[in-house]
Amino acid sequence: MLIGLQNVTFEFGARVIIEDATWHIQPGDRVGLIGYNGTGKSTILKLLVGQYTPSKGSIEKGKETTIGYLHQDLLSFDTNESIVEVAMGAFEKIKALEKEIEDLGKRLETEYENEELLLLYSERLHDLEVAGGYTIHHKTEEVLQGLGFANEHLQRPYKEFSGGWRMRVLLAKMILQQPDVLLLDEPTNHLDLPSIEWLEKYLLHYQGSVVIVSHDKFFLNRMVNKIVEVYQQELHIYSGDYDYYEKEKEVRVELQQKAYENQQDYIRQNERLIERFRAKASKAAMAQSLMKKLDKLERIETAEIERPNIKINFQIEKQPGKIIASLKNINKNFGEIEIIKNGTAEIDRGDKIALIGANGKGKSTLLRIIAGTENFDGERVWGHNVEESFYAQHQLEALNLNNTILEEMLECGSKKTELELRSLLGCFLFSGDDTDKKIRVLSGGEKARVALAKVIVSKSNFLMLDEPTNHLDMHSVELLADALNKYEGSLIFVSHDRYFISKTANKIWEIVDYEIKEFKGTYKEWVEWKERMAKQKTEDTKQKKDDSEKKQEASNKKLEENNQPKSNASLNVGINKELQKVQKQFQKAEEELGKLNTLKTKLEADLGNPDIYKDITKFQQTEKEYKTVQQQINVATKNYEALFEKIMEQEN
Repeated sequence: MLIGLQNVTFEFGARVIIEDATWHIQPGDRVGLIGYNGTGKSTILKLLVGQYTPSKGSIEKGKETTIGYLHQDLLSFDTNESIVEVAMGAFEKIKALEKEIEDLGKRLETEYENEELLLLYSERLHDLEVAGGYTIHHKTEEVLQGLGFANEHLQRPYKEFSGGWRMRVLLAKMILQQPDVLLLDEPTNHLDLPSIEWLEKYLLHYQGSVVIVSHDKFFLNRMVNKIVEVYQQELHIYSGDYDYYEKEKEVRVELQQKAYENQQDYIRQNERLIERFRAKASKAAMAQSLMKKLDKLERIETAEIERPNIKINFQIEKQPGKIIASLKNINKNFGEIEIIKNGTAEIDRGDKIALIGANGKGKSTLLRIIAGTENFDGERVWGHNVEESFYAQHQLEALNLNNTILEEMLECGSKKTELELRSLLGCFLFSGDDTDKKIRVLSGGEKARVALAKVIVSKSNFLMLDEPTNHLDMHSVELLADALNKYEGSLIFVSHDRYFISKTANKIWEIVDYEIKEFKGTYKEWVEWKERMAKQKTEDTKQKKDDSEKKQEASNKKLEENNQPKSNASLNVGINKELQKVQKQFQKAEEELGKLNTLKTKLEADLGNPDIYKDITKFQQTEKEYKTVQQQINVATKNYEALFEKIMEQEN
């Protein structure tokens, strides 16, 4: 066991979070910690790391166990250091060793005859090599790039980045520390799809144990081999992924419900006997015995699942025309940074489009262009009878801070009753008296949920949603996906929640090389298509390489034959001067191509050296040389192949 809870009870005031809970994290465990919002998932992580002390029971931890804990509170950290330096904070021991070696080197400049000092210097260099000190720059850059950082941003100060990007830097640092147990609280909240996929691959090969709090079903299904559910102040442990948990929970609930019903029958039978025997003196002792038996009986709880099952219902007043919106020759730049170039697309009635891809590719910008809140060059044309509604984070500022949540909903013109609005707000995690809270006292996440609820109750026939699931728990995401499936209007949304995308979208839009690329099909079909394309590309590359090698072998064979001593009879036949000329040109082209490939290999090695990124001028010069060599190789290869074809023609 690495760490765990032993008979732990924890309370916030009068509210019990968990009672008499036992859970041990073993080596190799990859655990999904799940539960509805407010059940105490983050609290349990804080118990494990010692930030909270249990009311009863104990937190058990191995003496040598190291823990990494990623959570939202880390965003308060600030520094002028570059993001590479922050992430390399993971290697404190190695950095201390580097400092010691540097100090020893300075001493040796004046004490070069001190053999003891020289031996110590040599030992420390060996220690640095054993600890992997010469590879930490490369490892750090590799992890940061995997999490979405471009090469040119690695030396930028940490404080210049937004909260989401800062969280990625701290996640990189934690991964590089390689603790025995990684505790990750909503790690995918600030990641785009490519970064989530990279994190999945990384964690699947991670040697330590991992505990993940997440509302992303896809992520949990790929990552975990165990589910721990916080439910009714207890921890329920399931061996398997999230899909297995859902099936197994249904079976457990069914069995518990049967046991509950059987016990209720047993209790009722005994209560009837007690009533019958109580009045008879001869049977009074038997009645007393039955009463004691019932008092000692451990009662089984009903298995009814406590969760909000309110349905979100959309209403549409007007039916739009066949075309919702047309985009023609859309161009968008931020200064010198190009986002969209000659973007052309059409949104049709019934479309439910997911806008997906890496951060920085322009997904939210394109959504704002469609909504009309972003300046652009080109043309956006609305179709007939389109009534649109747009949800984005900036709409939080448009909420009336003096309104209660319920008042804000009543003012948005949905014509729904107060009771209907309270039911809808329950789905967005505002229950009971919560609806009477003032907007001004809400957190950012709560304000976002109010803004999203306002979009849902509007009678629009076209919705534009930017990350609508960011502040919802798993069950609320399911409810929203179900509602949007039944929605009779059209929809375009940006999301990194693959479960939500797969349940909702019937088309995929991706911005590739500044253009809008449309895939007509579901997310699953799009993933399968991408995999087929990637496989085909790999096969094509291999085929080209094989063809090139065959050509090379054939040319080498011909050159060998031509260099063989000729017999007198052969010499008397006469020499084809034109063929000789082409062969010389071919040999020269081959040598030139060889030199260029050698230079390319050297430049690739230079660019793979982390030290080059410390000198921006040197890096830019090397990168420029590399691009030039690439172009020269392309030209030389075409010349080489053309000459080879000539030789083959003349020899045949």
